[in-house]
Amino acid sequence: MSDYLPDEVVLKILHRLPVKSLIRFRCVSKSWNSLITTPSFINSHLSYNSSNSDKLIVRHGVGKPYLEHYKLIEDNNDSSSVQIQHIDFPLASSRFRLIGSVNGLLCLCELERYVLWNPSIRKFITLPNPCITVKSHGEIDHRSAFGFDPRTNDYKVVRIVFQDGTKTSEAAKIPVVEIYSLNEGSWRITSAGNSFSPGFMFNDAGQPSASLNGAVHFVGIDRDDNFCPLVLSFDLGDEVFRIIPVPNGAFRPTGYVLTSVIGGSLSLLCHDSLKDTKQCCSIWVMKEYGVVDSWTKQLTFDFEEGVLLGLQKNGNILVETELPVLIHCEISSYDPKSKQSKNLGIFGRPFSFCVENYMENLVLLDKPNDSFQRRVSRKRKYRVVRDVKCNFVVVVDDELKHLQAVNGNSCTRTNGLLLHFGFACFMYNQGKENQFEGYFLFI
Repeated sequence: MSDYLPDEVVLKILHRLPVKSLIRFRCVSKSWNSLITTPSFINSHLSYNSSNSDKLIVRHGVGKPYLEHYKLIEDNNDSSSVQIQHIDFPLASSRFRLIGSVNGLLCLCELERYVLWNPSIRKFITLPNPCITVKSHGEIDHRSAFGFDPRTNDYKVVRIVFQDGTKTSEAAKIPVVEIYSLNEGSWRITSAGNSFSPGFMFNDAGQPSASLNGAVHFVGIDRDDNFCPLVLSFDLGDEVFRIIPVPNGAFRPTGYVLTSVIGGSLSLLCHDSLKDTKQCCSIWVMKEYGVVDSWTKQLTFDFEEGVLLGLQKNGNILVETELPVLIHCEISSYDPKSKQSKNLGIFGRPFSFCVENYMENLVLLDKPNDSFQRRVSRKRKYRVVRDVKCNFVVVVDDELKHLQAVNGNSCTRTNGLLLHFGFACFMYNQGKENQFEGYFLFI
């Protein structure tokens, strides 16, 4: 590989380089390109850098029609500033949803179409059609998850299929479980449905399931045991479902609960409504995986009109908070010690947000390319500004020569009061503190 350094030294250097540099270095020579794109190098590079995960990836859905957007947030011990990076989403369809993320590789689903996407190398692949579809088996209901099997270094998609819409029926049938293996490049039907608890009912609103220790984890309740809350894990190696009990009172059957991985441990993000305007939020962490007695309540706090999304390394909590008027929601970083929130300027529809751990990787680099479908959008420089006095949020367009509402109609200006009749009201004076000319952002 090099006339000046031993091959083993070059290999050690390459293992420590960021993904962006490795993509460029494939052009150095054919031997380097061959090395960097081998499965063994891709796996070893991931192993070397698995402890350097200092980013979170955020999904948020905006617009009409609904479109997925993704951003990276720097996750470190510094609470003074937050760096946010936008990621181009490669798929033009508005109906994709995230079903899981592991090692920086994302799995998305649109009806019966599945896609694996690696933002680090700007590459995605479309998976073949599943074995069980509406066309082949009639009416079905399904729940999907995405995880990593460390025993075989394989990424797998799990699809739990209930035929004839029996998922919520009292006489629920045994589901059919099919698995896609990235190594094998195909789906196959398994006998894992025999170990599925027939009384289990999913209770996570279709949010992504946590992947940890070679298993994916669903949260739900057991209809056959007085609606007892529990976690259902699926081992990607043994292909068996197992029940993980949760502490008494961790969450109620009517609560909104998400599974997550925090600090390398299986975690539950729990919400229980206290009143119409408040939520009792708590984070439970399983300190020793598989040991029920190791469940520990890491923190509890009351939060008005918020949804718990994740925990940052600096101890702050990422929360989805509602905004006034028609702006819907945004992500805030909440400090439980000072009880102060910092708005991050990431907007979206309610319950469209999702926060996952993220690391750069080369996975999929050795796979054939799918076409990169760019979304056509108007590129404009704008900034989001919050009016502290009026408690409004606006988007300020520095390039507009005159104000224009989002729907294309012009606004009128009268003595510093900006009005657009029948659509919105603007109360911003240019030049005054915390007040700007602009228009509302509707999503």
